[in-house]
Amino acid sequence: MSDTLIHATGVRVTRSGRDLLHDVDLTVRRGEHWALLGPNGAGKSTLLGVLGATGHPTAGHVELLGRQLGRVDVRELREHIGHVDPRHRMLSPLTVFETVLTGVTGTTDLMMRWTPTEEQVADAEQHVADVGLAERRDARWPVLSQGERGRTLIARALMARPELLLLDEPATGLDVAAREHLLETVDALRRRHPDLGSVMVTHHLEDLPVSTSHAMLLRDGAVVARGTADEVITSSAVSHAFDFPLAVVRSAGRWHARRAA
Repeated sequence: MSDTLIHATGVRVTRSGRDLLHDVDLTVRRGEHWALLGPNGAGKSTLLGVLGATGHPTAGHVELLGRQLGRVDVRELREHIGHVDPRHRMLSPLTVFETVLTGVTGTTDLMMRWTPTEEQVADAEQHVADVGLAERRDARWPVLSQGERGRTLIARALMARPELLLLDEPATGLDVAAREHLLETVDALRRRHPDLGSVMVTHHLEDLPVSTSHAMLLRDGAVVARGTADEVITSSAVSHAFDFPLAVVRSAGRWHARRAA
């Protein structure tokens, strides 16, 4: 089993004659937890789509879980990649538990004439408990808070027992308390699954969990900095990526940014 989950070199994505990404290299190994940071339009979501096998590069070489994009059944590949998107579309008012079970089939609703195995039911119960929603197990999607929905989607993504977890701005729309609960959940699941690798997209340094180990800064589709979190999330690099003077401070494992004096 290879330690390398993502190996991307020379990635370029062109749409309508414009490069959304160019010359992007990224290697993610088991146990590494990467942050993709940058302003709006930097190319973060475009890159996450490539890493989740939902988008294809115009040029470059991308291997995901040892399989090369363009030479693999992407539907089968996606079964091994967990994707957490707070904009996840729900078609039916499923309960927390039912929503988590849809992670087995990769659907937005429970499939007709499909019955989960005893093992799948046990896994779903465990994941619901692990994200702190055991008491909300039977609450339906429309009455869940945004934070509860985010934690439900994390549990759903884990049902496929993914080797790679992608989180697309999971703290979007959360108040401070809900954000902190969500980030504690992410830190805890990373401790429970030491071989899991992950990539999180965010605009805000405050939304990064303590367990963030590596980071990539993007600006205008190009890499500004890449490496360990302490090397990359610095005042100078972040200021360059956002084209704004920022002072970055790390306290108790978390990052904060403010306008530089």
